[in-house]
Amino acid sequence: MGGLLVAITLLLSAYTAAAATRNYEFNIQLQNVTRLCHTRTMVTVNGKFPGEWFNSDPEAIIAQATQTGGGPNVSDAYTFNGLPGPLYNCSAKADTFKLKVKPGKTYLLRLINAALNDELFFSIANHTLTVVEADAIYIKPFNTETLILAPGQTTNVFLKTMSKSPGANFLMSARPYVTGQGTFDNSTVAGILEYDSSKNLPLFKPTLPSLNDTSFVTQFSNRLRSLASAQFPANVPHKIDKHLFFTVGLGTSPCDKNKTCQGPNGTRFAASINNVSFVQPSTALLQSHYSGQSEGVYSPYFPINPLHWFNYTGSPPNNTFVSNGTKLMVLPFNTSVELVMQDTSILGVESHPLHLHGFNFFVVGQGFGNYDPNKDPNKFNLVDPIERNTIGVPSGGWVAIRFRADNPGLFEYVDFLSIQDLSYH
Repeated sequence: MGGLLVAITLLLSAYTAAAATRNYEFNIQLQNVTRLCHTRTMVTVNGKFPGEWFNSDPEAIIAQATQTGGGPNVSDAYTFNGLPGPLYNCSAKADTFKLKVKPGKTYLLRLINAALNDELFFSIANHTLTVVEADAIYIKPFNTETLILAPGQTTNVFLKTMSKSPGANFLMSARPYVTGQGTFDNSTVAGILEYDSSKNLPLFKPTLPSLNDTSFVTQFSNRLRSLASAQFPANVPHKIDKHLFFTVGLGTSPCDKNKTCQGPNGTRFAASINNVSFVQPSTALLQSHYSGQSEGVYSPYFPINPLHWFNYTGSPPNNTFVSNGTKLMVLPFNTSVELVMQDTSILGVESHPLHLHGFNFFVVGQGFGNYDPNKDPNKFNLVDPIERNTIGVPSGGWVAIRFRADNPGLFEYVDFLSIQDLSYH
């Protein structure tokens, strides 16, 4: 779906009630920040830059390997080489794609899906990975031979090497999980896990799931659980102030004059939420909100649910056109929100990776078909749900998340189908 031209960013502005006074300390300074092997100087707030950068290559996984010696304490750092596109590390030398390991050791691998749209499978031949962290949040560990990562997601795993040198090398491979009907790159990228640098050793390949293996993705996702301990509690909101229901998917817009578009009947693809496709303003949204000059810049009336109900995963409606606008949803500070995101079949069902900028959220439920507000909430996990900042909406299904709007300022809900570099981050 690389030809999409319309960003579908939904901006949710959390503000402090007029009667309340809250004090915050911001240390604003210039700082060198490195992302995807490039360093630049930028203004940071308390050492952080709120924007996130993603490599546009459809098959990019960044990986960092650290020897742990069987325990959580970090010691020597190891890297394997490559360039953006395949598996790579920023300190790597070109074109070797190798991670050199020793027998009987435990290594910490930090995997980042830096692709723009594709969810990616990842596996190392003949090795089992222990998943210990997701999106910088500790989780209940579990073993797996294959991972699935949505764009922007990070996963930390322990890799325990074989007790003796196996006299062989092993491929680390990644390829897309694809559910849509559009054009995509279905190639497999790889690096080499090397025990011994001797030549002519056999090279084993992992068996990755099929490109559309939704069953594996579902089973993997269901295994992700928060620690929910006294030290690392799962503070999922139980009392909800705001219930939101968003349909997400692809529709169409008229093609610009004198241009050729790839959508049905010469239209262009348009991603939308509740049938609204985002139009980027020329004025910074937060600035206009803060100064009370938002009139004409954006509308604060983004719909909390679809204006027109239909069988979302059944036969699509005849009219596939979306509306366009710069619409926001304004939430009072500290609002507890439950958001259900429903995939639609307007131009075919597919998985949609989505990111809530500036927030972590709890994934309390997901399923296939149309969300049932009377039955499905009874099955929500409110005890130890996984905490994330990026989630993939199941193809032909739905996902429910909960979060608290306690980060004052501007945050964004972004579908990576067509994310743009927004200057007002």
